[in-house]
Amino acid sequence: MSLAPNLGQLPEWNLGDLYESPDSPVFAADLESAAVKSAAFSALYKGKLSAMDGAGLADAVKDYEALNDLIGRVGSYAQLYYVGDTTEAARSKFYGDVNSKITDLSTGLLFFELEVNMIDDAALEAAMQVPALAHYRSWIENLRKEKPHQLDDKTEQLFLEKSQTGFGAFNRLFDETMAGLRFNVNGEELTLEPTLNLMQSPDEALRKAGSLALAKTFGDNVKLFTLITNTLAKDKEISDRWRGFKDIAEARHLSNRVEPAVVDALVAAVREAYPKLSHRYYKMKAKWLGKEKLMHWDRNAPLPAEDTREVPWNDARDLVLKAYGAFSPEMASIAKDFFDKKWIDAPSRTGKAPGAFAHPTVPSAHPYVLLNYLGKTRDVMTLAHELGHGVHQVLAAKQGALMANTPLTLAETASVFGEMLTFQSLLRETTDKAKRKILLASKAEDMINTVVRQIAFYTFERKVHAARREGELTPDQINAMWMEVQHESLGDAIEFGPGYETFWTYIPHFIHSPFYVYAYAFGDCLVNSLYARYRESETGFQEKYFDMLKAGGTKHHSELLKPFGLDATDPQFWQKGLSVISSLIDELETL
Repeated sequence: MSLAPNLGQLPEWNLGDLYESPDSPVFAADLESAAVKSAAFSALYKGKLSAMDGAGLADAVKDYEALNDLIGRVGSYAQLYYVGDTTEAARSKFYGDVNSKITDLSTGLLFFELEVNMIDDAALEAAMQVPALAHYRSWIENLRKEKPHQLDDKTEQLFLEKSQTGFGAFNRLFDETMAGLRFNVNGEELTLEPTLNLMQSPDEALRKAGSLALAKTFGDNVKLFTLITNTLAKDKEISDRWRGFKDIAEARHLSNRVEPAVVDALVAAVREAYPKLSHRYYKMKAKWLGKEKLMHWDRNAPLPAEDTREVPWNDARDLVLKAYGAFSPEMASIAKDFFDKKWIDAPSRTGKAPGAFAHPTVPSAHPYVLLNYLGKTRDVMTLAHELGHGVHQVLAAKQGALMANTPLTLAETASVFGEMLTFQSLLRETTDKAKRKILLASKAEDMINTVVRQIAFYTFERKVHAARREGELTPDQINAMWMEVQHESLGDAIEFGPGYETFWTYIPHFIHSPFYVYAYAFGDCLVNSLYARYRESETGFQEKYFDMLKAGGTKHHSELLKPFGLDATDPQFWQKGLSVISSLIDELETL
């Protein structure tokens, strides 16, 4: 446990449920076992799948699933240990060495999915009449969707091995560089998270000082981040070209199992709604703060009467568990395990990875949550968000290592739903008109950050990747694209101060998961519709919701949403979700 002033004891996770330490004999034994089993698997099955019957294929897939769980356990531990301090040389070496060994193992197993996709459709369908193989039908059908974009064995092997010195290396360079950056705020050297946190300070001078410190350091390093961005965008273009993807984001849509037309409709609906959402809200906020326009460092400023006292960790825990419990005691019970069993790492430490995430690890273990908890109301909502992921990952784990992973769009639905439960719980307890206004404003801002900001990020990514196909980009070019989408999405009520043009540099999703960001908007709009269904008819909703989470990656979004009477392919679907945000702003106008 780490003691933070005013916040109480902040938990640090116990990775011992995976391995006791990097030099644990059990870790070394599992890594060696993975190598031995992978070699035996290859010897047993390589070149033989097309001749196997359903029972034989079922045995092969089960063995493959077990290997994925074992290798995933080793890899999960290495990543979680590394993010605890990405600036420590020993951790970086450990992480790099383990990743290299895992890549070698994965290279030896590449043949399996390629060979499964080479089996004739009719023969595979006949084989799936065997119940043991039919169990994996959803995995096999999802795998078949990748078939048009798969390459031959040797090329796939080259792509995988080169990833260590290609995009994998540049991802690591970004992480270690960002963790090592320092921001001078009024003479004090801060890391990224505490500096970003200043943008929510009630003190305008402190918000400005934080913003200028961010701009100074980002500006000093913008050439490096431009190089990383150019390299990764080119790397993706090469991969897309070889795999036959036509659109810049097509590979992401495929992995999300969402139709491009659905994403296009979402993006178009949100961009069309900018004026009645973000533009309108920030004009109101400027008036509340007594300004004609908000400087960009005022965008997330608290309202004048807002209680900005830090929320102690135990209070945050109780708030979220109470909200979860009011919806479902089982949901609260699962979330409580994260607190009681030390599955959460909450303090903001020097060298620790910034931001927050929930890592599912593998079905034979359990998820872990990383936070940088600084006591803000948004940090409480982040806790609710990541625990939504965590509960989802626990429930989906029953699908096994091959089918537990959920497409990002539906994964973000579970997390945003956790936030919505927490917000609504707080709102029900708030009878004071002024406090209600502040709570509604906070939720409106969160929704704007989740929907408007993320679609703006997606638009920015599309511009960058499209322009990169025409040649290498300069910092000024990327800065200009960033400012273009910021003006469009945030409106005339925001004035952008010096240095803001470089604020694209710190967004990790651009580096680690290109085009991930629209999943947040997808999840938020979907949750708005889901929560409306919950309010309309609470009977049986929780059971249907848990069934959706338990499905993991076994069902398409259309199948999962059908029990709720929702259809993301309906052109009006996104309008319904956006109308919830608009109605919040309507209520704020009356207050």
